[in-house]
Amino acid sequence: MQYVVYLLVLVFMIFPSFNKEDWGFFGHRKINELAIYTLPPELEKFYKSQADKIIELAPAPDQRRYVIPEEAAKHYIDLDLYDSLPLPKYWNQAVEKYGEELLRSRGIVPWNTYLVYHQLVKAMSDHNYERIVRLSADLGHYVGDAHVPLHTTSNYNGQETGQLGIHAFWESRLPELYFDSYDLFAGRATYVEDVQAELWETVMESHAVVDSVLNLEAYVTRKVGEDKKYAYIVKGKRTVRAPSEYFCKEYNEKGGGLVEQRMRSAIIRVGSLWLSAWIDAGQPDLDVKGELVLHESDSIKVEKVNPDFRSHDY
Repeated sequence: MQYVVYLLVLVFMIFPSFNKEDWGFFGHRKINELAIYTLPPELEKFYKSQADKIIELAPAPDQRRYVIPEEAAKHYIDLDLYDSLPLPKYWNQAVEKYGEELLRSRGIVPWNTYLVYHQLVKAMSDHNYERIVRLSADLGHYVGDAHVPLHTTSNYNGQETGQLGIHAFWESRLPELYFDSYDLFAGRATYVEDVQAELWETVMESHAVVDSVLNLEAYVTRKVGEDKKYAYIVKGKRTVRAPSEYFCKEYNEKGGGLVEQRMRSAIIRVGSLWLSAWIDAGQPDLDVKGELVLHESDSIKVEKVNPDFRSHDY
């Protein structure tokens, strides 16, 4: 375990400003932060008391990808590689039909997120506050990933269509530029009766707009021209080549607020799944006495609390 912690520290030293994955560290933290305000008062009290940690830990699954090879598959699902949809709803059904190796090679985000949900239910039942915080942050991350259209296609970075770099552009550059203009009031969290079905609805919503995401980028590129598409910007202590503000503005205005919509949807779903986990746990009184201290060496231990994941070696 100490070896894993050492590797994580080394990764942070080598990649101090890396934020090119998923919603970007900025986006994931904002989703977790705003999801807290969707909760009812009796649950919001606990989440507000632990807000700093839940926000800080939002990018943790991305950080684990550098040292845990199995982590990457938990963030996406390449739906376009399957001959027919929908896929089997539950993991054991999917394994029976396709085999675990093939499923993992194409991503497992809806099934993995369901596992994390059940782990959170158990942590709440056990009043294990450190695990509640860590798993709440993880659940927010994976639910956020499921809302990203490019996480549902093998052409996740435009590498198959000559649009290399669209991943970071859509998930990091646009939210960082326009977050303050987004309307992210998502309403109040509600109880989710069928969590696995909700997660599949999420990825199918995302997959339905993949072509829109790619086609719009191609259209704006033609309109703006390659010479105006990129600019050099200062990011931290580095100067990097990135989509120009002119290009981003054109895309944002013509995109119908799609980034904003997917982020808002992620916020309400994260809050609703936190609430649902608490209700499924029996609505325990989450009353932390004193300051909750998270120990760096204590990793999330995987528990097979969901029989649908019995074949997983988590």
